[in-house]
Amino acid sequence: MKYIPNFSLRLFLALAFLFPVDALAATSTANAPIVALDNALISAMKSAAAGQNFQARYNALAPVVEQTYDLPLVTKNSVGFLWSTLPAAQQNELISLFTRFTVSSYVSQFNGYNGQTITIIPPEKTLGQKKIVETELRSSDGNGIKIDYLVANSNGTWKIDDVLLNGTISQVAVHASDFASLVKNGDASQLISALKAKIKVLESS
Repeated sequence: MKYIPNFSLRLFLALAFLFPVDALAATSTANAPIVALDNALISAMKSAAAGQNFQARYNALAPVVEQTYDLPLVTKNSVGFLWSTLPAAQQNELISLFTRFTVSSYVSQFNGYNGQTITIIPPEKTLGQKKIVETELRSSDGNGIKIDYLVANSNGTWKIDDVLLNGTISQVAVHASDFASLVKNGDASQLISALKAKIKVLESS
């Protein structure tokens, strides 16, 4: 993700979000959001290959991302311990911008299709009140990488609240590390500006 040269998140997202899901993957209550998300990513990739523009793909993908992720919680955890010191207006703006950033990142990354697959590996593991859904992502040449999704029950619906690369590298932790220098006690204006700039670059791709 060349548009975030100063974020270590670049490498993580490039690896974690490169491949779509096998349409025949088994579904369950806990893995349903993952299947829904990745099936939507397949459609986005095929749409890109067919020449559909960025905005059209964004419009199709955004509702699925918002449904499958607990984005307010992910935003809060990505900002870190200073979240509670921020004014409500900045918190709300960050949630909106982080949502746009997440969807735009997917649309930018999933810009073509050549037979990649992902297999969901049952059963889910239990982590307190949460579940870990393990997946194996493979390119058409057979190379693969393990991506695990952390899901939690939010108001009766399972939603993604973190992604683990190789079972250990937390996307939320990477965000928190990268965002730390951009958030001050009571002020996230630098992070807001940075996210706006990144989104602008993504949307022009």
